[in-house]
Amino acid sequence: MLLFFIVGLLVHFVFFASIFDIYFTSPLVHGMTPQFTPLPPPARRLVLIVADGLRADALYEFDEKGNPRAPFIRNIIMHEGSWGISHTRVPTESRPGHVALIAGFYEDVSAVAKGWKENPVEFDSLINQSKYTWSWGSPDIVSMFAKGATGNHVFTHSYDADSEDFGAKDVTKLDTWVFDNIKEFFHAAKNNQSLFSKLNEEKVVFFLHLLGIDTNGHAHRPTSREYKDNIKLVDEGIKEIVSLLKDFYGNDEKTAFLFTSDHGMTDWGSHGAGHPSETFTPFVAWGAGIKYPQKVSDQQFNDVLLKGWKLEYWKRQDINQADVAPLMASLIGVPFPLNSVGILPVNYLNNTDAFKAESMYTNAKQILEQFKVKMTQKKEVTLPFLFTPFKLLSDSKQLDILRKARSYIKQENYDEAVFLCMELIHLSLEGLTYYHTYDRFFLGINVLLGFVGWASYASLLIIKSHSSLTRGVSKEVKKPRHLLLYSFVTIGILMAFFLLIQACPWTYYVYCLLPVPIWYAVLREYQVIQDLVTSLLTFPSRHFVGYLLALALGIEVLVLSFFYRYMLTAGLIVFAGWPFTTQLWTRAKMLSTVLSMWAVYSTHNSLLKKQGLPLINQVVSWIILASSFVVPLLSPRNLLERLFSILVSSMSAYLLLSTGYEALFPLVLSCLMFVWIHMEQETLQQSGVSCKQKVTSIHFSYNTDITQFRQLCLDDIRRAFFLVFFLVTAFFGTGNIASINSFDLASVYCFLTVFSPFMMGALMLWKIFIPFVLVMCAFEAVQLTTQLSSKSLFLMVLIISDIMALYRHTSQIFQAQFQTTSIKQHHDKHFFFLVKDYGSWLDIGTSISHYVIVMCMTIVLVFLNGLAQLLTTKKLRLCGQPKSHLI
Repeated sequence: MLLFFIVGLLVHFVFFASIFDIYFTSPLVHGMTPQFTPLPPPARRLVLIVADGLRADALYEFDEKGNPRAPFIRNIIMHEGSWGISHTRVPTESRPGHVALIAGFYEDVSAVAKGWKENPVEFDSLINQSKYTWSWGSPDIVSMFAKGATGNHVFTHSYDADSEDFGAKDVTKLDTWVFDNIKEFFHAAKNNQSLFSKLNEEKVVFFLHLLGIDTNGHAHRPTSREYKDNIKLVDEGIKEIVSLLKDFYGNDEKTAFLFTSDHGMTDWGSHGAGHPSETFTPFVAWGAGIKYPQKVSDQQFNDVLLKGWKLEYWKRQDINQADVAPLMASLIGVPFPLNSVGILPVNYLNNTDAFKAESMYTNAKQILEQFKVKMTQKKEVTLPFLFTPFKLLSDSKQLDILRKARSYIKQENYDEAVFLCMELIHLSLEGLTYYHTYDRFFLGINVLLGFVGWASYASLLIIKSHSSLTRGVSKEVKKPRHLLLYSFVTIGILMAFFLLIQACPWTYYVYCLLPVPIWYAVLREYQVIQDLVTSLLTFPSRHFVGYLLALALGIEVLVLSFFYRYMLTAGLIVFAGWPFTTQLWTRAKMLSTVLSMWAVYSTHNSLLKKQGLPLINQVVSWIILASSFVVPLLSPRNLLERLFSILVSSMSAYLLLSTGYEALFPLVLSCLMFVWIHMEQETLQQSGVSCKQKVTSIHFSYNTDITQFRQLCLDDIRRAFFLVFFLVTAFFGTGNIASINSFDLASVYCFLTVFSPFMMGALMLWKIFIPFVLVMCAFEAVQLTTQLSSKSLFLMVLIISDIMALYRHTSQIFQAQFQTTSIKQHHDKHFFFLVKDYGSWLDIGTSISHYVIVMCMTIVLVFLNGLAQLLTTKKLRLCGQPKSHLI
C-alpha cells in the first residue's frame, strides 16, 4: 500500500504539472527580423511615466471640494494631448503590466511565478531597441528591462528595496526620490559633456516608475486620504519634470510624454484579478507626434464614467495595454519590439496619413513575422501528413494582403491600406493562438486517459481490498494473458516512436506513455471487474441508481461551488437537516488567543498612527506562529482535548493573519467539525456496527490496531464526500482563493511590513492551510470513531477529487478544441458542466485555475493527512515531565 501511495503521489504530480506544460507555456518565439517605419519619426525622445497601482477613476475624478484631483494632467487632456483608458489583462500585477507596456506582449503565468528580479524568458522591448534609456524607480522593475537589453545603453537608478515598507510613516518618499533624482541628473548633465551628448541623441527613452501610489493603496486603501494625496503629489511632480525637460531641450517640441499605470486596485487594496477597478488604468499622451484634444458632442462609450469625470465632451480613446509599445516605437522611430502583439493606435498619432499607413504596415509585418516563425517551428516537428496549417492565413493570402496594402500606399489610398493591415494583424494573432495551442487537444486527451485510468484502478483496489462488495462471487484469480502484456508494450513502443520522429519534448513522453501502464494495471484486474459487475447485477437497481444520482449531484455541487459560492451554503443546510431524516435527532447532546488579539490590535493602532510595526509585536507574532506547531503536541491524546488544543493554537495564528471578522471562521468551522464527529459515530451505531467507546473516552494512538478496522460500506462514500465538501468549504471560507486580489496585504502586517513577496506569500499560504488542518484532524477523529481504515477512506477521497478534476480537465480539452477550430465561435459557447469560455484571458485563466486548485487539493491531501496524523497522535514530553501511559 505504501508503494501505491508513492506511485499515486507521483502520478498526481504529473497531472498537476501537465497544466503548466499544456496551458501555461511561453508564447514567445525568436528569430524574427526587426521592423520599423521608414519615415522620419515625430519625436527624438520619449518619457514614459508609470504610476504603479493608479486606478483610472482615481485620477480622472474630482476631489471632495469639486476640484480636479490631478489638475496638471487634466489641463493636458483639455489643451495639449489625447486621453483614454488602458485596458490591462489578468494577472493585473506589476511585472506583467510593465512587460505589456514596454515589450508589447502579455506575459504568461509561468513566467510571472518565477520571480520579479530576473527575466524567466528572453524577450525584446522598447528599451532594448532604444539608443539610450535612463530609468528611475523600484529595483524590482527598472532592473528587469536592463537585464533583458543588449549592449551598454540602459542605465538604471533605484532606491534600496527596504524602502518599500507598507508600514512606513510616509511612502510618498518613493515618488519624491524619483523626482529629486531626475532633477539632480539633468542638473549634472549640464556640466558633463559626454552625458549631455547622449541626452541629445535620437531614440532616447526616459522611464519613471512611481511606486508610492501602489504602496499607499496596499497600506491604506485607494479610498484613503494618503492614496489621493499621493496622486496630487505625482501630478505636481510630473508638472515639474515636464517643465524641466522643456527647459533642458530648449522647447524644441521633440519630446513625447506618456502617462499611465501598470494596473489598478480594488477598494480593499489588492490587485491581480479582472475587476474593472484593476483593469481600467489611465492613459494620457501629449507632446511630439500626439494628436491634440478633440471636442465631440457624442461618444461611443455607454458607461457613466465620462459624466462623473466631466470629460464627456473630450474624445476618449481607449487602448489595450500592449498597444502602448508599438505607439512608443512609432513615436521615436525604433523597431517595434519583436514579440509585441500590440496594435498601433493610429488615432493617437498627430502625423500625416502616409506615416500612419506606413506605421500600420510595419506593425502588420512585425506580427506576421511571429506567425511565420511559429508556423515553421510547428511544421518542422510534425509529420507532413499530420500537419494541419492555419487555413485562414495561407502563404498566398499573406502575400496578397501585403501586396495590396503596399499598392494602396503608393496610390495614397491610406485608409484602405490601414484597413488591410488591421485585417492581416488580426489574422496573424489568430494564427499565433492556433499554433500555440496546436498540441493542446492531443496532450489533453492523453492526460484525460491517465486520469480515468488512475481513478478506475484506485476504485478497483478499494473494492478488492477494503470492501465486501464482491463477496459471494467467484474468487478464482487467473493470471493475465501474455497477450495483454505484449499488447500494451507494443502500444508504448509505437507511441514512443511516434513522439521520437516528431522531436517532441521529454514531457510529451511522460503525458503520452503514463496511461499505458495505468490501463494495463486496470485490465489486469479483469477478475475483479467481472466480480463487480456480477455483484452490481444482484444489487437492487433502485438503490443503485439512487446512490449514483446522489453521488453525481454531490460532485456537481462541489464543482458549481467554484463558480457560485452559495452552493456551499446549500450543502451546509442539507448537512444540518440530515440528522432529522434519521433517528439521530433524539440522541443529540484563554489563551495565546488573547495575546494574539492584543498583537493585532496594537499593530493596527501603531500603523494607523504611522509609527511602523513595533518590534515587540513582531517578536510576539512570530513566537505565537512557531508555538502553534508545538503546543498541540504537548496536550493529552484524548480525542476532545487534543482537538481543542489544535483549535486554540491554530486560531491564535489565524487571528494574527486576519484583518476582520474572518478571524471567526476557524472557530465556526471547528464547531461544525465537532458536530460531524458526533454525528458520524451516532450514525454508525444506528447502522448496527459495534462502537463500544464514547467520543469522550477515545484516545488518538500512534499505533492503531488493524484488527479493529472493518470493511467499507456505502455510508463510507458519504463520509469521504463530506471530507471533500468540508475541504472546499474551508478553502473558499478563507477568501476567493482563485483570485490573487482577494487577499489583503494587511493580513501579514503583524509579522512584517517591508515588501517581500515570497515571505508574504508563505504566510498567506499558511493562513489557507489552517482551516485545511482543522478539517483533516476532524477526519482523523472520524476514522478513529467509526473504526475505519484511513487508507481505504483516503482512497475514496482521492477518487472524488480526481472526478472533480476530470470535470475541469475535460472542459479544458474541449475548450481547446473549439478554440483551434474557430476562434470566433467560442464567444457564445458553454462547455461541459457550466464552464464558460468567452475568449478572454480572465475566463480561460479562471477555468484553468480551478483545475489547478483541485489538483493541488489532491496532492496536498497527502501532506495534510500526514500533518494531521502528526498533530493528533504525536506526544512531546518536556524535560522532567513525568511519563504517563494510556491504557
